[in-house]
Amino acid sequence: MTTTVDDALEHGGEFHFFQKQMFFLLSLLSVAFTPIYVGIVFLGFTPDHRCRSPGVAELSLRCGWSPAEELNYTVPGPGPGGEASARQCRRYEVDWNQSTLSCADPLASLDTNRSRLPLGPCRDGWLYETPGSSIVTEFNLVCANSWMLDLFQSSVNVGFFIGSMSIGYLADRFGRKLCLLTTILINAASGVLMAISPTYTWMLIFRLIQGLVSKASWLIGFILITEFVGRSYRRTVGIFYQAAFTVGLLMLAGVAYALPHWRWLQFTVTLPNFCFLLYYWCIPESPRWLISQNKNAEAMRIFKHIAKKNGKSLPASLQRLRLEEETGKKLNPSFLDLVRTPQIRKHTLILMYNWFTSSVLYQGLIMHMGLAGDNIYLEFFYSALVEFPAAFMVILTIDRIGRRYPWAASNIVAGAACLASGFIPGDLQWLRIIVSCLGRMGITMAYEIVCLVNAELYPTFIRNLGVHVCSSMCDIGGIITPFLVYRLTNIWLELPLMVFAVVGLVAGGLVLLLPETKGKALPETIEEAENMQRDQRSSTYLSVPPHLEL
Repeated sequence: MTTTVDDALEHGGEFHFFQKQMFFLLSLLSVAFTPIYVGIVFLGFTPDHRCRSPGVAELSLRCGWSPAEELNYTVPGPGPGGEASARQCRRYEVDWNQSTLSCADPLASLDTNRSRLPLGPCRDGWLYETPGSSIVTEFNLVCANSWMLDLFQSSVNVGFFIGSMSIGYLADRFGRKLCLLTTILINAASGVLMAISPTYTWMLIFRLIQGLVSKASWLIGFILITEFVGRSYRRTVGIFYQAAFTVGLLMLAGVAYALPHWRWLQFTVTLPNFCFLLYYWCIPESPRWLISQNKNAEAMRIFKHIAKKNGKSLPASLQRLRLEEETGKKLNPSFLDLVRTPQIRKHTLILMYNWFTSSVLYQGLIMHMGLAGDNIYLEFFYSALVEFPAAFMVILTIDRIGRRYPWAASNIVAGAACLASGFIPGDLQWLRIIVSCLGRMGITMAYEIVCLVNAELYPTFIRNLGVHVCSSMCDIGGIITPFLVYRLTNIWLELPLMVFAVVGLVAGGLVLLLPETKGKALPETIEEAENMQRDQRSSTYLSVPPHLEL
């Protein structure tokens, strides 16, 4: 008797003890991925800084100033923004050894208006107003070197882009389990080496290596858990696997608060990854992959193990397993198939833009919070909390209302929140936090819905290719976002929010051009995918009385 994998899971248990155990173990990978994806907020925190002047330091010793009093005689830098940032990177060019300088206000005897005092380049480093340390304070990634912080975060996204593509292929070629354990080991080793890196260059190299393997291991974990559970549980399990990432956000805020020094923080969030190597004895290979490699006997052994763990038994008639995909004619997918026909071309372009938007807004809002927030730890924690209701709202709405309207609304809410947040006065910080949380909730919903809808709009033989190509724009967005955030804040602190608003609102409008996929069977052919919009319009017209039709 030839049976599909889903049929075997119905007999052995679709979501019982074994699947729950696997879900818990693999969700820990999602938790551990958080510091790599958004850790820049704490690792690359840029505190207020002033140009160091040896003359001021000597005068401070003579006058007995406190560090705060010493800062009064460096060039003031009230925050990001045009001329202020340029002045922040310079120092007063005056003779601090003059005997006429008083300890009360040494600059007053030189000129009553400090803005007229000559300024020179910062040659002796910077003074940072922070109790801890970050890669910014240790490697002086400010002023002329500030682009190096952008490069640091972009490098991990370059790694995401390359790694998810190449290791995704290797996981299909050599197996999920082998690639998972290999990427875990490389990720843990490179994370520790980054924590002890003596120079910026070595730190950048190890960060790139982390990017190459970390997202790939997260994706393999996602694939494994969806391949272990029955068909009816895959969507919910996928959403909750992403919700585990939110748990990691909350934990990261607490750990970063307790460990304000970046090297100790990096050590702490990296070391647990070595524990995941124990998964060699805990997690079996995917039976779906084994069947695709014609290893039927080994797949049957794993199915028997699953059934035993779940307290069930497989029927004796279950002899040969096949994949659902084996029933149809084999077709060779091509990149041209994603743009050859008009409707699929429209789907591809809109999906690519929405993946790009989700990444830019999600990462951008977190990075901007690190620049504009008064209490970065508390605001990070609050904004992470709203991701839980976002996940539940996705579960509640997509099968009741549909995909399009919640997806469009979430993008529009995120864009509108960015627009409003840019004009809220600084003394209304509570309102700013509320609006920022709404924006974070909106873009989190959009992120989770695009993951679902992407696969529903493509025919079977190009579905996997379509998801990989479109989602790659997520990593392209991540590469661009650091430069977008950190460079635009030098012009106006809220300028990135204005860009995010436009990008988000456009994404919300474009979503409405896509067909609704709620309750629809997945398209099997290009013709079916092309007719999705036409079928939707036909069903709409059927509800119009005949005498009103044009």
